[in-house]
Amino acid sequence: MRSFAYGTLVVLAVATGVCVAAPEPAIVQGAGEYTVDVTFEHPQQISWQGGDGKPRLFWYTIVTLTNRTKQDVDFYPKCELVTDGFQVIPAGISTPRAVLEQIKKRHKSRYPFLECLGETGNKILQGQDNTKDIAIIWPDFDVQARSIKLFISGLSNETVVIDHPVAKDEGGNPRKVYLRKTLELSYGLEGDTRLRSYIKLIYNGRRWVMR
Repeated sequence: MRSFAYGTLVVLAVATGVCVAAPEPAIVQGAGEYTVDVTFEHPQQISWQGGDGKPRLFWYTIVTLTNRTKQDVDFYPKCELVTDGFQVIPAGISTPRAVLEQIKKRHKSRYPFLECLGETGNKILQGQDNTKDIAIIWPDFDVQARSIKLFISGLSNETVVIDHPVAKDEGGNPRKVYLRKTLELSYGLEGDTRLRSYIKLIYNGRRWVMR
């Protein structure tokens, strides 16, 4: 809801002519703040055929998380795929267990202990020996999309509170919006949108944002 609230905040700000500068993550984190190390695979497609005989397409990425903060940290991730048409898809929606099993089989040589995002627990223990490899899965998205962004939060405890430019609380003060440091991965899509399995992703970079 926080990311949705900030998206709404931006839309309302534009509509009403209010200028809102998006906050940026700190260059040097403050005392008690952390960000775990993360590497990732670029998104891939996988097809699954259910009992009705109709194939369904899913997209997934694999992230590898290592906690070098010298303390165990909480892990409450939120992962969304957002298209250039403003379709927002939370990870894990309507994803059969069989899809994860196919992904694990495909990558078992490199990721023998691959976990599903929803089953990885709410702690990342410190140290290289406790590194987590996690599959994040989304159902297929709008075929007209020409670019997508993946937003992965829960990797840092850095947060910021900003005032909503329009919404007010019961006392007439701006409502507060809570944002978390979030990894953003950007991709363009090339190819005939009607030939889904041949769509090519073009990596446009990564950055940390407050969302």
